[in-house]
Amino acid sequence: MGKVLLTAAALYVIVLFRAGGTFAVGWLAGAGARRSRFSGPISSAKFRRVERAIQRWGALAVAVSFLTVGFQTVANFLAGSMRMPLSRYLPALFVGGAAWALIYATAGLAVFKGLGRLFAEQTALGVSAIAVLCLAACGAVVYRRRRAAALSAGDVAAEES
Repeated sequence: MGKVLLTAAALYVIVLFRAGGTFAVGWLAGAGARRSRFSGPISSAKFRRVERAIQRWGALAVAVSFLTVGFQTVANFLAGSMRMPLSRYLPALFVGGAAWALIYATAGLAVFKGLGRLFAEQTALGVSAIAVLCLAACGAVVYRRRRAAALSAGDVAAEES
């Protein structure tokens, strides 16, 4: 239990710095955009309505984003660029970050222990499993790229007709 708590605490500190840093970068990017040639579209009434909605309700999205894969960075950056008040952002960061740290500390450690046991007891099986996963990932990437290329070539052919 001590390892889980220590791991969770370390992950919590990491997520606070990572997500908080992403929020700060978003805040700076938003401030820069407001002073740039993009200030016209950013100051429109529709954009201001969206900004107010994110400032008001975005804290829930930030907190929930920590339970997803790949959405945390976007949510934190948008919260910063849309100037979410710190009084709303920080509680969402603390709660969501704690959930993320606990999930990864418990489930992550269990996965690593299982992989360690697999490699220690049946090295050939472990290496084979990793090789199969790598091949599957490479195959999926190649398939998606070829499919996207075929679809875009079909679009070009349709436009030429």
